[in-house]
Amino acid sequence: MSLEKYNKKRDFKQTSEPKSNKQRAKDNRLIFVIQRHHASHLHYDFRLELDGVLKSWAVPKGPSLNPKDKRLAMMVEDHPFDYKDFEGEIPKGNYGAGTVYIFDKGEYQSLGKNRADDEATLRKGLKDGNLKFKLKGEKLKGEFALVKIKNSEDNSWLLIKHDDEFATNRKFEIEKLIPNEIIKAGEDFKKETKSETSPQKNTKTIPQFSPMLAKLVKQPFNNEEWLFERKFDGYRILVYINNSNSVKLESRNGKDYSEKYPAILQDFKKIKEQVVLDTEIVVLNKQGQDDFQLLQDYNPSSKKDIRCFVFDILYLNGHEVVDLPLLKRKSLLEKLLNQYSFDRTYLTGYDVDKGEDCFQIAKENKWEGIIAKKIDSEYLPGRRSDSWLKIKTIQNQEAIIIGYTTPLKSRQYFGALVLAINKNNKLEYIGNCGSGFDEKMLKKLYNLMSTYKTDKKPITEKVHREKDVQWIEPEIICEIHFTEWTKGGNVRHPVFKGLREDKSPKDVEKEMPIDTEETLEGKKKVGGKTISLSNLNKLYWPKERISKGQLIDYYEQFADLILPYTLDKPMSLNRFPNGIEKPGFYQKNVERDQLPNWIKTVEIYSESAEKNINYLVCNNAASLIFLANLGCIELNPWLSSYKKPEFPEYIVIDIDPDGNSFDKITQVALVVKDILDRIGVSCYVKTSGSTGLHIYIYTAQKYDYDFCKQFAEFIATKAHEALPEFTSVNRRTDARKGKIYIDFLQNRRGQTIAAPYSVRPKPGATVSFPVSWDELDQIKISDFNIFSVPHLLKNRVDPWSDLRKHKQDLEKALKVFAKLRS
Repeated sequence: MSLEKYNKKRDFKQTSEPKSNKQRAKDNRLIFVIQRHHASHLHYDFRLELDGVLKSWAVPKGPSLNPKDKRLAMMVEDHPFDYKDFEGEIPKGNYGAGTVYIFDKGEYQSLGKNRADDEATLRKGLKDGNLKFKLKGEKLKGEFALVKIKNSEDNSWLLIKHDDEFATNRKFEIEKLIPNEIIKAGEDFKKETKSETSPQKNTKTIPQFSPMLAKLVKQPFNNEEWLFERKFDGYRILVYINNSNSVKLESRNGKDYSEKYPAILQDFKKIKEQVVLDTEIVVLNKQGQDDFQLLQDYNPSSKKDIRCFVFDILYLNGHEVVDLPLLKRKSLLEKLLNQYSFDRTYLTGYDVDKGEDCFQIAKENKWEGIIAKKIDSEYLPGRRSDSWLKIKTIQNQEAIIIGYTTPLKSRQYFGALVLAINKNNKLEYIGNCGSGFDEKMLKKLYNLMSTYKTDKKPITEKVHREKDVQWIEPEIICEIHFTEWTKGGNVRHPVFKGLREDKSPKDVEKEMPIDTEETLEGKKKVGGKTISLSNLNKLYWPKERISKGQLIDYYEQFADLILPYTLDKPMSLNRFPNGIEKPGFYQKNVERDQLPNWIKTVEIYSESAEKNINYLVCNNAASLIFLANLGCIELNPWLSSYKKPEFPEYIVIDIDPDGNSFDKITQVALVVKDILDRIGVSCYVKTSGSTGLHIYIYTAQKYDYDFCKQFAEFIATKAHEALPEFTSVNRRTDARKGKIYIDFLQNRRGQTIAAPYSVRPKPGATVSFPVSWDELDQIKISDFNIFSVPHLLKNRVDPWSDLRKHKQDLEKALKVFAKLRS
């Protein structure tokens, strides 16, 4: 870094911070300085002289002499060499406003043997993200390391003390080494600043959030880049606080639980800020363990031990903080909560690196499990990310109650619950659960289920004791414990745990753990093939905060729907490795030796290039995910297969709005459909995912490209003749003059079009989505995106399901048209 960024952030007419960077006499000595900076948030600035400037890191908790402490250090802009002597105040209204105190300074060196090579050794360590050095200060002495966190895109490092003669195994509290007058000066400055700015701080409307979700993995692990928390067994609650004037407790499915838990509500009314917190509410039994049944039965008049554990902060005084690294959010949360005294609200503790120990404690104390979180992770509202993982001590599963059996022997009300989950857009039976109920719960459940009785069986599978089953509407969700999944897909030895009023039926799916090691190493196993993944947290849609990992998750989830349209098709790769806001590039020719051996490629001669092109072919889910990992946000297959490259499987008519309204595009599409209907040709429509519509005709590779292009041109021309005032078939934009373009030229060898269900590199992460003709006038392009599509597909009948069932006789269709004209 140069000093340009440093100078740009400061007004040297107002601050006494040094601007110049005086050159000192060249020798082999290098200096370091650690400055306590009591700004908006207290932190320590750790600075090392290198290449004539001070390389700088902000350390929220300050350095430590205990090797077990791994301190987050955020690398910031270079500071001038003269900054080593700076102490005092940075005036209010300036960047970094607050008090600065020199905690320690002295000389430092690399761990190399030759002092003449110090700068070269340190420079290499900085570049490699593994900077090791020895401090010779008054307070800090001995060997340290600054280690860059892998895959970090926000300059997150860890500052770690080496275990040497200067290290300590006791708790190191740096603030106890600071003079009282320095601490008071910083606090007084902050109070004055807060009082001056408080009238303007809380004027914005608080946005709505959805909780971030974790992926289930198999084994616990140790890793210095992760922290580990207790997994609570309660209700996940987002707390919205508006300066103590109003407080709302909201569940995952949007229910208001404020009146249900008044004791918790009163705690949060003490907070005089605008803030959104992520929490979990639990009730403890007499053994001090989370008890989900007690939580369900809780009422405000009871004396049950209800508690709220706070573990994240999403919003503070007009600012979303979801994009801050996790440890920064933790520090912010701790400072906020420490200002207040609560009766039933607690800050959730955590350990860095010690996941296996934490999991052992979880088992001993009968916790539900632990949560692992990457220390530099951002908060991704409503998203399930590889940055948050959960490891359970016991298997559990949410399920939809679809019926109940009659009771046997002395039991009253019902015998067992009939359970199902969502799978492939329908309900799938997973077994009956007949244990875990007391008399009170049997009665409560029976009365609840009686209001949903139906004669309609909601599943197709055979059910145990089916002749004794009373079916109910699939609206009630419960949670069960069980020992394992059977080969037939049922739960073995299920035990009822409780009702899940905070969840929605559409979200209930089978949850299977994934391999921990593969997840940490960025590997995914799909169909027996292992794919190495990279930069999963990179934001491909920065404004929407949608990551590369979420794109990959989407393609993995819907591979079965997409692959029929890419099978045996040569692919043109449109790659966006740095997201949609950075330039992408097209790639057709792929290098065989740079691909996994299970990726299929085919050589096809290109007349325009006058050479063979080696195309990638996407025939399985692993290949689909491999493409997404390359940065292929969208999928662009040929219309023909490599086996019959001259004979397309489809004819496509692309309706390009060129600025016209969606209503007009729909009108054009319906005219095209009417023409095809009159000549007996079935056609199907999908959104382009950009601005237009695509109309597909299935040809079963019966006709060559020349015939298909001519047929498409004929239909496009007839549609244009019906709507000449606002359509055109002229490819030249200057000739169209803002008219809707009915494009038939996609029907040529080598041309590609976005596949059905393909994501597009457009704002909002829109998806090219097959729709029915009946709903065409009720939709808009933005209705279909990477997050809405999974919900839309859960109970949707595929409008393209019979696309390949009817081969089109296009020659006969043209004869029909000739008869109609005559």
